[in-house]
Amino acid sequence: MATRLARFEFGLSELRYIPTAKHVRATVDGKTVVDSRRAVLLWEPQRVAAQYAVPAADVAADLVPGRPGDGDTRGGPVRMGDRGTEVLTPEAGFGHHTARGEVLTVRTSDQERVGAAFRLADPDLADHVVLDWDAFDEWFEEAQPVIGHPHDPLARIDVLRSDRHVRVERDGTILAESSRPRLLFETGLPVRFYLPPEDVRLDLLSPSDTRTTCAYKGIASYWAASDTTATDTAGIPTDVAWTYSDPLPDAAPVTHMICFFDERVDIVVDGERRDRPLTPWS
Repeated sequence: MATRLARFEFGLSELRYIPTAKHVRATVDGKTVVDSRRAVLLWEPQRVAAQYAVPAADVAADLVPGRPGDGDTRGGPVRMGDRGTEVLTPEAGFGHHTARGEVLTVRTSDQERVGAAFRLADPDLADHVVLDWDAFDEWFEEAQPVIGHPHDPLARIDVLRSDRHVRVERDGTILAESSRPRLLFETGLPVRFYLPPEDVRLDLLSPSDTRTTCAYKGIASYWAASDTTATDTAGIPTDVAWTYSDPLPDAAPVTHMICFFDERVDIVVDGERRDRPLTPWS
């Protein structure tokens, strides 16, 4: 019997790693604290985005034993995919460890980053420490700055022009309609329909303060429906769409185009209403 592979479900229960040939560096206050040509890309169980692990000797700081729960523990598991698998997305703090190991604080000569490292107990990764991406100021792969999280060699995005007819509705109101979308295919995520702003009812949307970072697309800004009654726990209107005004090169074809959350509005493609997918943004 054939096995249907799902990117965010296959092997998630295991500690996974891939050696990388990249020269990896990270800085604190302009000083290089991590400098490694022996890094591995690593996924703790349930993690869907890679983290870097390097030999402890490649960290130019003291690695001081900490306590379980030290560091960034924001967020937590969310359900994703056809089977509702619990995963840890990049929004889940580094402090949610699912592998065996020891929590460490990274201490330089003038400051410390509490819980920013994790020494793995796995014998195949002896003396490697996983590092909290957000605890460092800048990261570099070779001489190129990298944002969000490490680049995953098993993930990519692909943007294609399309002539599909796309209609976006919310509670029966048409928010957008276009026959010139660009479809963005990203490993493990639903296809996204980016629409020209001329084909979107911008009068029904309001810019929000939300900003997010994608390692492959760049920094996104968001829109909420102007008349929405849906809010988060702080009473802030729920975002329904986003745009990249200055994307990274791979996402350049969708510059200034607007994409709606399939999870929060109704998307009708060539007359067929799509099911709302189950993702961390549902």
